[in-house]
Amino acid sequence: MQAALRPLISEPPAPAASEPFFPPQLLARLDKNGPRYTSYPTADRYHGGFGEQDYRQALQQRRAVTPDEPLSLYVHIPFCDSVCYYCACNKVVTRHHERAARYLDALAQEIALHVRELGAGVPVSQLHFGGGTPTFLSDDELTRLMQDLRASFRFEPEAEISIEVDPRTATPARLAHLRQLGFNRLSFGVQDFDPKVQVAVHRVQSFDDVRTLMQSARALGYDSVNVDLIYGLPLQTTESFTRTISQVVMLRPDRIALYAYAHLPERFKPQRRINDADLPDRATRVGLLSSAIDGFLQQGYTYIGMDHFALNTDALAIAKQRGELHRNFQGYSTQPDRDLVALGVSAIGRIGNTYSQNAKGLDAYYAAIESGQFAVERGLALNADDVVRREVIMDIMCQGRVDFARIEARHGLRFGDYFSRELLQMANLAELGLVNLRAGEVQVTGLGWYFVRAVAMAFDGYLRSVSTSASYSRII
Repeated sequence: MQAALRPLISEPPAPAASEPFFPPQLLARLDKNGPRYTSYPTADRYHGGFGEQDYRQALQQRRAVTPDEPLSLYVHIPFCDSVCYYCACNKVVTRHHERAARYLDALAQEIALHVRELGAGVPVSQLHFGGGTPTFLSDDELTRLMQDLRASFRFEPEAEISIEVDPRTATPARLAHLRQLGFNRLSFGVQDFDPKVQVAVHRVQSFDDVRTLMQSARALGYDSVNVDLIYGLPLQTTESFTRTISQVVMLRPDRIALYAYAHLPERFKPQRRINDADLPDRATRVGLLSSAIDGFLQQGYTYIGMDHFALNTDALAIAKQRGELHRNFQGYSTQPDRDLVALGVSAIGRIGNTYSQNAKGLDAYYAAIESGQFAVERGLALNADDVVRREVIMDIMCQGRVDFARIEARHGLRFGDYFSRELLQMANLAELGLVNLRAGEVQVTGLGWYFVRAVAMAFDGYLRSVSTSASYSRII
């Protein structure tokens, strides 16, 4: 009952016109590279010592202990017709659509391997198709894949079933077919509407085409439509991005994901086609983000946290207000903390207190699956310290609050003793106005929500001995 009496999470206030969203003194101290915490420990901690047999044992343990708990499913479709120069996803660029046939066969085999360990008919409350470009698959191929999944798992009546859609190749007829297959949520990859920016990143799509798809999605009764945007792309200016924000607001998507572009050409070959001189400087990047946040808040969107916004009528915003947000590999979610079965090349999943990732290359993925083995290439079994820190970090990232007594009761520790070093850091963050440190709790402030990753990083045990890696994205 006490939890129900707690005040709802406050919306981060919009600053006055004369005040910057990100005070320079805070940027100087806190704007560094850091994890996004779609998992803890983060994926860079996974290792090859965790393999196929470890994953199989985790599935068997789940079947023995929680066989009727709903699952989340993620399916990775790696294929793309063309390359977007900013992309850091695991993908296979090809015009040969016939390559999808072998991949679908492998997915069917991988699904069967899971049914063998978990049993048939395990309930599913959430399904997401990501990529790559899931709509690279034809209507018939998508139908086949959904039939394979429905024959093996039992989808709950209110299950969230979502798919990432490339507006350049989708049509209203395609959206209608997806709706018939049971998809009830869409995510359109827009990134930017400015023509010069689109040419610079090799992703050209018109505002009118996206508007037509949005109108079709509304008419077809999709529960929620998301638009992905990226700031920090080549040739972006504050003025041009403000126009893009205005156009997105005109479309009125239920959710908006605003990601920061991380330029790492040494790791991601397509990014080498981007001219470094065309990238916005640091001050401009901060201006792009500030103008986007201001534009969305002024138009009635709730700031969920990090890079997510939602209309106050959307389930994500309602979950934020109720303190019921969760976080997984797809970002913020309204779903409870679920085990996640991940299917396909490079896909990352979670079963119990383990994380696992499939082979990143198609050849290795096919070799494992076609020999009757799971394609797990690396992973991690969490220790007791990982488990407690994961809970604290997810409480910060999702609820903006850590209740010391709850953590103590669940893990049999004294919070002040176990996290003495971290509480000293919280005191420093409190002086900066990012948290309120009270007896028995840490509460993230409205300003602190914009720096929530920095708050969470204080509890990351792995960052003590290893300096923050440049492979992480910038906090701002």
